[in-house]
Amino acid sequence: MFIDSHAHLSSQAQDLDAELIRAKEAKILAIMNICTDAPSLEKGLLLALQTKEPKIYNIAATTPHDVEKDGEHFFPIVEKAGEEQKLVAIGETGLDYYYEHAPRKLQQLYLRKYLKLANRLQLPVVIHCRDAWDDFFSILDEENEEQNTKTKGVLHCFTGTLSDAKKVLECGFYVSFSGIVTFPKSTVLKEVAQYVPEDRLFIETDSPYLAPHPFRGKKNEPAYVVEVAKVVAELKGISLETLAKSTTQNVISLFNLQL
Repeated sequence: MFIDSHAHLSSQAQDLDAELIRAKEAKILAIMNICTDAPSLEKGLLLALQTKEPKIYNIAATTPHDVEKDGEHFFPIVEKAGEEQKLVAIGETGLDYYYEHAPRKLQQLYLRKYLKLANRLQLPVVIHCRDAWDDFFSILDEENEEQNTKTKGVLHCFTGTLSDAKKVLECGFYVSFSGIVTFPKSTVLKEVAQYVPEDRLFIETDSPYLAPHPFRGKKNEPAYVVEVAKVVAELKGISLETLAKSTTQNVISLFNLQL
């Protein structure tokens, strides 16, 4: 059984029922649904109540791309949902200096706000980080020191270097691989996947984005997380069954899932 540790299910308007059926057929035990605005969170909470298999769990925050547009409006909604124990984590939050759709200072502000919220609620965080590693590690260290805590979380859709991955692991975070690791030219990422220990490894689709080989260019969906698992298992020289067991247990452990 597999868990898709990161999918944007409730941001979609079409084909969701069919995708969930295919996910069940592909032995997807659970899906972590990432909610990035009020409509997707509302739909996600309803989806979790209505769907028995696979199990749907919700995670919410404003992405770094959208903090200028939606950060102020969505933060109190996420806070309320977290306080009502409707979320298993806070995310995806973080920093993205590659696209820089929002000012860096504002991204940093909301990363700090969400880290504080996650720690207050004793929830892990799901982090998006691209071309912003130094600032991310600095902010994480400062927030942990200020709050006298050690934040738990996962770096989703990891695309950094081996050096970045080592720092992530030193922070006690998990590293999650998406369909990008299946792309032929992703040589650095394949090296990272070989390095990351089995007990610190996640797999994800980030659907509907980043469909893995051989579905690249098509709409992604949770069932395709198996293709990510196949590649990572091969890179690590372990069986698909072993990879499935370890990644599933890792997700259950971080998000404290009751399955």
